[in-house]
Amino acid sequence: MIYSKKPGVDVKRIAGIASRSYGPGVVSGVGGFSGLFDPSVLGFRELVLAAGADGVGTKVKIAQALDKHDTVGIDLVAMNADDVVTCGARPLFFLDYIAVGKVRPGVVEEIVEGVVEGCRMAGCALLGGETATMPAMYEEGEYDLAGFCVGGAERGEVIDGSTIVPGDVVLGLESSGIHSNGYTTARRVLLDEGKMRLEDHVAELGRTLGEELLEPTRIYSKALVEAMKHVRLKGMAHVTEGGIPGNIRRVLPQGTEFLKTGRWPVPPIFDIIRKTGNLDDEEMDRVFNMGIGMVVVMTGADAGKLPSLLEEHGIKAHLIGEVVKA
Repeated sequence: MIYSKKPGVDVKRIAGIASRSYGPGVVSGVGGFSGLFDPSVLGFRELVLAAGADGVGTKVKIAQALDKHDTVGIDLVAMNADDVVTCGARPLFFLDYIAVGKVRPGVVEEIVEGVVEGCRMAGCALLGGETATMPAMYEEGEYDLAGFCVGGAERGEVIDGSTIVPGDVVLGLESSGIHSNGYTTARRVLLDEGKMRLEDHVAELGRTLGEELLEPTRIYSKALVEAMKHVRLKGMAHVTEGGIPGNIRRVLPQGTEFLKTGRWPVPPIFDIIRKTGNLDDEEMDRVFNMGIGMVVVMTGADAGKLPSLLEEHGIKAHLIGEVVKA
């Protein structure tokens, strides 16, 4: 169902907001019981669909505490679109699910505004969604988010990591901060143990703690789709829970492993969490992205071309390691 009619949810206004993300392929979007998308107009010769589902996690607690809801929608799209692009797929359309204790006028629209902005940044369309009112599950003012992204790729251009060999290099794409994982640990360390307040201005961050924690997850999909037209990417891993070691392992073929050989700038928020919570390097690397939100595996020759392609989209890449024989 495409945003069922519930008190506080203006379906026509939602439809107008969602339409800003429409592009070629959208046959019908918000307003009916399903959305329709025609991928044939995008020129695929032998289409393979890629799909992903994810949420924002306890980052929504920060949004609720600050009563600021227009950025978590960007996080929601990022967590899904950046998963889908790892197989070489172009994000096509997106669906969201918003579960609330009680609909507050304007809050759902704020969330959807963020989703639409995320879709614009990812190059996909918000085709529909659902708002579920569940007072037995959530207190008034509480909500949770889930998202679903469908992408498309040419069958012969799917990226699965199978061509990766020892000697290939690993590039890391800078994150915008914590992104949308590790917030249970971050909230416990900073707010509960460290007694910090979201409204506190933190000198090392140059802004308030709340502003830092609500910084949206960086969306890499659009830049990577463009880059794939010029260079060959052999494997990609979206760095979420499990950090760089846990996620790059998922794309490497058996008999190979990642050897860290490079350095990159680590955002100061991670050092604040480490010191406040007295966490060791192993736990930090396992829980947080530590400044790298996406890793890309490619040949050394192609690796020299990628950074300039990504910089056109405001994304910095660093040589962080190589693939070696296990």
